[in-house]
Amino acid sequence: MTDLLIRKARPSDVAAMLELINGYARTGLMLPRTEFEMCENIRDFSVALRGGQLAGCGALHFYTPKMAEVRSLAVSQHVKSAGVGRRLVESLVEEARQYGLDVVFAFTYVAQFFQKCGFQPVDRGSLPLKAWKDCIRCPRFNSCDEVPVVHLISEEARARENGVENGLIHLSSYISHGPEVEDEPVPVPTPASTGFQGR
Repeated sequence: MTDLLIRKARPSDVAAMLELINGYARTGLMLPRTEFEMCENIRDFSVALRGGQLAGCGALHFYTPKMAEVRSLAVSQHVKSAGVGRRLVESLVEEARQYGLDVVFAFTYVAQFFQKCGFQPVDRGSLPLKAWKDCIRCPRFNSCDEVPVVHLISEEARARENGVENGLIHLSSYISHGPEVEDEPVPVPTPASTGFQGR
């Protein structure tokens, strides 16, 4: 799609993004967002524009100095299957790479789409930070059927992951801050340490 522009979101994009995201939220496919939430997190978002109109949006939301989530990914119905979602995800992953992150993750109903973008299914218990921060307000918290997926961006993350078992990656229990404190890994909470029972 040669006429597609991907750029960081601006406050003037909020109304159109809200309409798009909350349209999906009404069908139960996404969490609803408020104008306040969107404005508060506007720097996380990128938008896809086609002919000057919003064609899609997505956010890169940081959780640790080395881990972030792709969330609020939404594409207008009239441009579905046109590569807009993939271009947005690629842009967000590249942004994560520029920030020196190790891991980008997402929770999704369309795991095959994310796998085409370089993500792999992950053990659900590897991502408790997400569950306690956002998912606890989701009506499906105790019966979640979304698939957690991760993109291991850095060589360090790929070297540390514990391999694949039953088709799922099991992340190592820490993500380092980087070369300056390489010998001091930062623990990532595990199900045993947080009491996490499921999402």
